[in-house]
Amino acid sequence: MVRKILLLFIFLVSASLLFAGGAGEKKEKLPWKPTKPIQIIVPWAAGGSTDQVTRVVAGELEDHLGQKIVIVNQPGASGSVGTKSCLDAPHDGYTWTAGAAADLGGYKVLGFLDTTLDDWVLYLDVANVAVVSVNPNTPYKTFGDLLKAFKEHPGEITVATAGQSSAGHNAIEAIRKYTGIEYKHVTYDGGNPAVIATVSGECQVVTQLAVEQADMIRGKKLRPLAVLADKPLELKGYGEIPSINKWIPKLKSAPNYFGIWIPKDAPKKVIETFGILWDTVIKNSKKLKDYAASRGAIFDPAWGDEAKKKVFPFLQQVLWIYYDAGKAKMSPEAIGIPRPQ
Repeated sequence: MVRKILLLFIFLVSASLLFAGGAGEKKEKLPWKPTKPIQIIVPWAAGGSTDQVTRVVAGELEDHLGQKIVIVNQPGASGSVGTKSCLDAPHDGYTWTAGAAADLGGYKVLGFLDTTLDDWVLYLDVANVAVVSVNPNTPYKTFGDLLKAFKEHPGEITVATAGQSSAGHNAIEAIRKYTGIEYKHVTYDGGNPAVIATVSGECQVVTQLAVEQADMIRGKKLRPLAVLADKPLELKGYGEIPSINKWIPKLKSAPNYFGIWIPKDAPKKVIETFGILWDTVIKNSKKLKDYAASRGAIFDPAWGDEAKKKVFPFLQQVLWIYYDAGKAKMSPEAIGIPRPQ
């Protein structure tokens, strides 16, 4: 019996060493191995949509890279301040940024920053949808109630967003385009502060993303009225949030993709390494899948040319809404984005 136990012990130790060696060998096959910590600049406040998902992704990548990934929150100017910090840093693979691809692709058109999607390699993790919610103490029980109030009191109802070109601002501007409403825009340094402001009663309405509102909706601190999607949103722990198309049939929505961005002139080995990790680690990440399911997001990782194709419909929609509203510094056609048909 002792001999059998000893043999079993030797077998298990050998197997574990073999497995560890195989795992180590697999990691060695990555084209690039960082030799110091990596920094991801999140150009929005802590707790918002970008901050949330970026921390999940960073945690999934650290073991495979063998280095710590440090998240630095640097909000300001609708995300352009932190994005510029990444552009200004050495393009050596050790500084990335993150956010919504529609923000990144729209900075030049809106006059925030001289950059376009062509300057970056995109690594997408999830797509998000915006939700129109109100403070529970307001009288609005349905989106129809709120829409009526917007029309009866133009420019008086306060709407909290993370600033111009943020997901929340994109959402309320899309609603304005198709309904002709006017609203009082109140901006914050991120989606989470905008949500908190509405919960506290500082603002009446918030149009930020479902992932930023999920906890407050489940806790009945916010009353969701509509989701900017062509189908209702089933939010775990709450139930169904109706599609805005019930009230605005012509409003077309496309997925708003989020991810991590690396300057395209970073070393080729860096870009290849993260392509491999996206195809093998991120696309199979249970933690990222669970995050998306629990917060009303869509799990849909992609990178490179495939990622650019995915983000284009929403970017096109948003930039032309801003241009038609007179809020753009140039036509989207100037950066190769034609008007939607």
